[in-house]
Amino acid sequence: MTTALLGFLSRAFLVIGGIALGLLVLLASANVAARLLGLPFAGAYEVVAFLGALVTASALAYTQLRRDHIMVDIITCRYPPLLKRAVDAVSDLLALVLFGILTWQVWRWGDKIRLAGERSETLQLSFHPFIYGVAVGFGLLTLVLALQMVQALRGGGPKPAEASGTHS
Repeated sequence: MTTALLGFLSRAFLVIGGIALGLLVLLASANVAARLLGLPFAGAYEVVAFLGALVTASALAYTQLRRDHIMVDIITCRYPPLLKRAVDAVSDLLALVLFGILTWQVWRWGDKIRLAGERSETLQLSFHPFIYGVAVGFGLLTLVLALQMVQALRGGGPKPAEASGTHS
């Protein structure tokens, strides 16, 4: 999978997360206003929690592609380039394994919830689509980490913020 394709998919999922964030803010704000009138929305907390999980997962791959996650490199910034690339590759590999397992297990959990017909407590919503959304976010992050690990091993790859074509 190429950097351009991963960039496109990451940005597309980021847009989905942005829409979810907008809905979350609207719902939470409207619920606060309605609460002041004594008319809170039933199930608002459920929907806000589902949307919040989607918002978080949707930003992971794009943020990693830009290498905007917080990194503590007080020691590794002094390493020679070859050692730094090796450390970056090992770090990417460890994160790739972790998020690969998380992707798999979260997807399995979504299957379990779907097959059992579980629904949210208050609104009786099928919430497995949100679980699958989180798994997709983790899966995209896993693919970005795999790409960056290969780039580190090859001695290339974009520096922070170059992957998206924009700079902060």
